[in-house]
This record gives sequence, structure tokens and C-alpha cells, in this order.
Amino acid sequence: QDYSWEDHGFSLVNRLYSDIGHLLDEKFRMVDGLQSSAMAKRQGCEPSVFKRGIWNYIHCMFGIRYDDYDYAEVNQLLERMLKVYIKTVTCYPEKTNSEMFDRFWKQFKHSEKVHVNLLILEARMQAELLYALQAITQYMI
Repeated sequence: QDYSWEDHGFSLVNRLYSDIGHLLDEKFRMVDGLQSSAMAKRQGCEPSVFKRGIWNYIHCMFGIRYDDYDYAEVNQLLERMLKVYIKTVTCYPEKTNSEMFDRFWKQFKHSEKVHVNLLILEARMQAELLYALQAITQYMI
């Protein structure tokens, strides 16, 4: 909670490697900007709220929590099977297979499932970057 991409990670990574922060930020925003209204409608919420729930759930698994987010919302937005799938892909990607992909959320199109997987991968990447960049910051101090 004391070290975020927007406030710390972005500027440090740009200092270390010119303009890479802009490219990474664009990458994170691109995935967030993908249209997924069907998924959110089925869950009864706005797409941005649904995506933010997935993103914050993944960051929470890595021990990153945000003071301004109500984590009870994650339990309301993400059904149990989706949370199991997200945790497996996030923490144990080697255990993910095509059968698991097909089983998870049968009512959704493959494109929607791919979107969720992209959210998972980018949220995990950002969480790992935050840990690395925080360690670099600590070293520099």
C-alpha cells in the first residue's frame, strides 16, 4: 500500500530505463481498456468495477493491498470458481491446462476468457515489478 505503480514504480522505472515506464503503463492500460461488458453484465456490475476486482484480487494474493478499495467487493464480484481459476493461473501457472480453461465459465466466449487471462498476467507482472522496484528503491536509499 505504500508503494504503487502510479506514485513510485512508474517514475523509478523511467529513471532506470528511459521511457520504459510509458510503454509498461500503456500495456497495463491497454488490457484494462479492452471491452468486456458481457462478463461484467453477467456479474451484474460495470466492466471497470469487475476488472478492478480481478486486478486487486491478484495484487492481494501478492500481499499488495490498497487502502481505498473495499476487498469485500471481491467476494461479491468474483464467484468461487472464478477465484479458484484466477488463483491457479496466478500462483501455479504450470498447473493450468486446456481442460481447466474450457471448464471455467462455460457460458463465456473464448475471447472473454482470454481477456480475463490477460488481466491476470498483467496484474501479476505489475505486482512483481512493484516488488522489484521497491527493493531497488530501498537499495538506493
